[in-house]
Amino acid sequence: MRPPAFDAASLETLVSAAVAAPSIHNTQPWRFHADPATRCLEVRAVPGRALPATDPAGRALHMSVGAAVFNLRVAAVHLGWEPVVRLLPLPSDPGLLAVVRLAGPARAARTARRDLYAALWRRHTSRLPFNSHPLPEELPGEMAEAAHTEGARLYVPGPAETGRLLGLTREAERRNAADAGRTAESRAWIAGPRSGAYGIPAGALGPKDVRGRVPVRDFAGLAPSRRLPALPFEARPRVAVLTTRHDRRVDWLQAGQAMEHALLLATARGVRASMLHQALEWPDLRWALSDPRQEAGHTQMLLRIGFGPEGGATPREPAKAALQVGPA
Repeated sequence: MRPPAFDAASLETLVSAAVAAPSIHNTQPWRFHADPATRCLEVRAVPGRALPATDPAGRALHMSVGAAVFNLRVAAVHLGWEPVVRLLPLPSDPGLLAVVRLAGPARAARTARRDLYAALWRRHTSRLPFNSHPLPEELPGEMAEAAHTEGARLYVPGPAETGRLLGLTREAERRNAADAGRTAESRAWIAGPRSGAYGIPAGALGPKDVRGRVPVRDFAGLAPSRRLPALPFEARPRVAVLTTRHDRRVDWLQAGQAMEHALLLATARGVRASMLHQALEWPDLRWALSDPRQEAGHTQMLLRIGFGPEGGATPREPAKAALQVGPA
């Protein structure tokens, strides 16, 4: 079987899929460059979309780009290509985070989960309350296996450990609200009618948990007029913990791919998710997230998962605006 043409329509599909990935505060910190002669797509960071207060080291930015790379891989397989990924290919060019080469016809084993392609268009972060319906019994194992294939580890802790992790997230949320720089930065990414393709629109923001159990990020900071009315959240929250053995830039990119792989599997089963990133933004709280009963590693993300409303869609930059075509 011959692979499809590397043409404008295929490139638009690939990049549209990539930019559908989640990114911190919906900053979409990526740019793509396609070289038709080599069938390679370069994925670059956009420094102007960094969050210096919330993400000074760029860890979350790298995870966001990693999620986009995974979506690009899924779309490539859907179109019939075999994607070959190189992370951080040039030490002399730190802004080049990945190169994806379309190497030929996709292998049959890589096309087995066609539901991931459909899921990437449906996946939305849901900051709304979930219901009490139990998760599919096999889902945690499937998400763990997906993370493992991407070089990361994912596990779902028990109720006591989940409560401890949510407590650390609540403490981070309290600190964020008291930090003027971080509050101003998060408010700046609340998308208004003229915000264009970036940021989080009001319809995708979440209410506070009236019981204070689930610490959804308050993007409005201390501005009461921009908050949604509080609602009761799920009594028994479920959290998945994503870790990596090391904590280098390449590990952050792998963690982003692992996160998106797990999120698409959950979406394919109708399970919603939101990211609890707050405690990862404070070094002491991030260190405290580690569970000494688990294998040593660096926590990269907490995912709140469950059944409930889909969550509001967030805007995306058009593929043509995020893509350049021509020789490097």
